[in-house]
Amino acid sequence: MSLFAISDLHLSFGCDKPMDVFGPKWTSYTDRLRDNWQKIVTDDDTVVINGDFSWGMTLEEALDDFKFLDSLNGKKLISKGNHDYWWSTSSKITQFFEKNDIKSVSLLHNNAYLCGDVTVAGARGWMLEVGCEHDKKIINREAMRLRLSLNEAKKLDSEKETIVFLHYPPKHNNVTCEPIVDVLKTYGVKQVYFGHLHGISPSFVTDEVDGIRTKLVSSDFLSFVPLLVSKYS
Repeated sequence: MSLFAISDLHLSFGCDKPMDVFGPKWTSYTDRLRDNWQKIVTDDDTVVINGDFSWGMTLEEALDDFKFLDSLNGKKLISKGNHDYWWSTSSKITQFFEKNDIKSVSLLHNNAYLCGDVTVAGARGWMLEVGCEHDKKIINREAMRLRLSLNEAKKLDSEKETIVFLHYPPKHNNVTCEPIVDVLKTYGVKQVYFGHLHGISPSFVTDEVDGIRTKLVSSDFLSFVPLLVSKYS
């Protein structure tokens, strides 16, 4: 069994939001994503989609995207991104899944999951702009959500390593999101996987923040191939 990650799928089966307007790399990307996914992910595996899953503005608009995801191998854990406008309360989303027979998709939101030798935690995060009070309020809330998730991970198994999945990078363009990084350091997190960034060269991707290994898993950056995070028995 294995744990994979891939973010920023930006699916739009239920609305008119084609991604190929962002360049040829996105041409027929859903077909490539499906083929790559089915080749390497089995039904015993788990895949984390850390934000920007669907362009749907409502759960109903995102239904075909959920059906597509549900048809793929493995268990899927979805956390929130900045473009997930369909996001509602956890109870409403869970009821929506049950009503529409979406069986392999769960939310990563104020909670955690046990995946073999590791626990999985996460939050959306945020990119802090200096001097913006509105951003400070959001990032403090996101830091709180990350703490809630990490606390739940400790309850599941305090001895196992916790891997964190964020949507926003904890550091970008030499700017560190200190409230998020402080939480990561407090809980001894050693690995963080993030998304949000597109069309970026590997040389501009931050791969370490204060001793924490970080990895970009946006779908276009990964050429629409889920990234192996951990293998477990």
